[in-house]
Amino acid sequence: AAGTLLEWARVYDDRYGTPAAPVRDALAAGRDVLFDIDWQGARQLRRALAGDVVQLAILPPGLGELERRLRARGQDSPERIARRMAKAREEILHCREADHVIVNREFDHAVADARAVLRAARLATARQSGLEAFLSQLGA
Repeated sequence: AAGTLLEWARVYDDRYGTPAAPVRDALAAGRDVLFDIDWQGARQLRRALAGDVVQLAILPPGLGELERRLRARGQDSPERIARRMAKAREEILHCREADHVIVNREFDHAVADARAVLRAARLATARQSGLEAFLSQLGA
């Protein structure tokens, strides 16, 4: 309510949020900020930082593989994994809201794809902060 969080959400019985000040400071300094958030947080970021968000959804190659990965990392109880799997299809459908979608079949390829999206986003006309000055130098 105080506006100190840029985004927040309740996900699988946990509460997550991102403090606004460090993000705004980083953006003002010309740095990129990468978020690992769910669709709820992504919607809030789009509202809070209109025009300056590139949303990338990263999907598992299949539900069976998702469950295998969740079990292999050993961070969640079997009950928590079951709850996540029960909501997985619903969560995955929100990928349609993203600007880009990567299916994480192989980690190194997924990372390369994410870097390509970021590189392209940096080259967007609207993000070229010195473009007008450069064009003036060219007489355009």
